[in-house]
Amino acid sequence: MKSDIILSGVGGQGILSIAAVVGMAALENHLYLKQAEVHGMSQRGGAVQSHLRISEREIASDLIPEGRADIIISVEPMESLRYLPWLSENGWLVTNTTPFVNITDYPDMNELIAEIEKLPHNITINADEIARQVKSPRSSNMVVLGAASPFIDIPYQSLENGIKKIFERKGEKIVQLNIDALKAGREFSEEKKTLTTKGSK
Repeated sequence: MKSDIILSGVGGQGILSIAAVVGMAALENHLYLKQAEVHGMSQRGGAVQSHLRISEREIASDLIPEGRADIIISVEPMESLRYLPWLSENGWLVTNTTPFVNITDYPDMNELIAEIEKLPHNITINADEIARQVKSPRSSNMVVLGAASPFIDIPYQSLENGIKKIFERKGEKIVQLNIDALKAGREFSEEKKTLTTKGSK
């Protein structure tokens, strides 16, 4: 198995936490893991991206070649499109639809979402709203990870276990809020996949 993952978003949106949870989950399954340096975190609000590579075999490079990523996980919609050249033909793009408008010429949201939904494999999710619904407004990044989880070749339970390890020092309440957010994202994605499959028949 292998999963080549592009993480993208804006500084301060929790990219590092997503990478840490996935990394813990990979280690629990005795998988090899390489992560490229996260770029952009020095400036809050700046573009952020990282390459995360997971495999049952040793990994030579921490950088994903263009056209080879299995999934783009993005916490910001415009940033998700920035890395399309890396996405494989059968890859999935999973993105939050809540914009982080930090430039004056930010694209029209309807046009932006329409561009994303042209892709054959995509999940668009209002992660901020779902995070509020599960009473964990600061966990929209875990909602996005949950929505991406069906397309990552790691057992879902291992992602929950990763959350427990990463957030345990913050207490049981924070751990549970993040798990609730992860579950809500997963449920949204599974339901959307089911509806898409039915609609294509």
